[in-house]
Amino acid sequence: MNLVNGSLRPPLKWAGGKRWLVPRLQKLWLSSNHQRLVEPFCGGLSVALALKPEQALLNDINPALINFYQQLSKGLTIDLPMDNDVDCYYRYRQEFNEINQESQAAVRSAQLFYYLNRTGYNGLCRFNKSGGFNVPFGRYKSINYQTDFSAYQALLADWQFTNLDFQQLILQKGDFVYADPPYDVPFTQYARQGFSWDDQERLALWLSQHDGPVALSNQATDRIKKLYKQLGFKLKYVDAPRTISCKGSQRQTVREVLALRGF
Repeated sequence: MNLVNGSLRPPLKWAGGKRWLVPRLQKLWLSSNHQRLVEPFCGGLSVALALKPEQALLNDINPALINFYQQLSKGLTIDLPMDNDVDCYYRYRQEFNEINQESQAAVRSAQLFYYLNRTGYNGLCRFNKSGGFNVPFGRYKSINYQTDFSAYQALLADWQFTNLDFQQLILQKGDFVYADPPYDVPFTQYARQGFSWDDQERLALWLSQHDGPVALSNQATDRIKKLYKQLGFKLKYVDAPRTISCKGSQRQTVREVLALRGF
């Protein structure tokens, strides 16, 4: 069984994943009066898999990611031959970019997305402005690929996955909202649309209007701290592991802010 501390392990490698923050979020989750978990930027799914809510609205602007989770909730299995090979990787990347927008190829797209995620450089998920996945080959010594994801089906079956701009999500009174947007850093090309400072401000205002518990994490830049403090959020600071570097010795911590409201 693919478990970590009694919870299913996130099925994807995910740069910037929040598994390290789960103990803090679990305390907030247990202390709040909530209806369901809502994540406008569900990313690698580490938070939802750890909290295991009965109801969840899990959203991301990345359509390939959401398609993968939708297929996971239906009991995805992979029959795609998967090799840790540079020629195989770029062949599959080209195929993924050609079929990614075709709804009739949803299962194949999910299989290819998993392979690219496990084989590409450092778990990055990056798209160019034309919508093409452009992460290079990862050059790992070995990779343990998974082919049977049936263990995830029961938990994910009652969760709703959407691919929308966060402001289109319909929140209910009492929803526990955890927002983990792209960091306030120069690189924002996580999805084709990017995520600008205007988006950061729009998100902060949207979260401040929710009638229920809200937690947000972001890099603790001066303007992020000022933005959320002005909107009445309580700020707590945590040191987050930075896991982008391919060499463990070069991985450092980065200061994050946890902005809280409604607790």
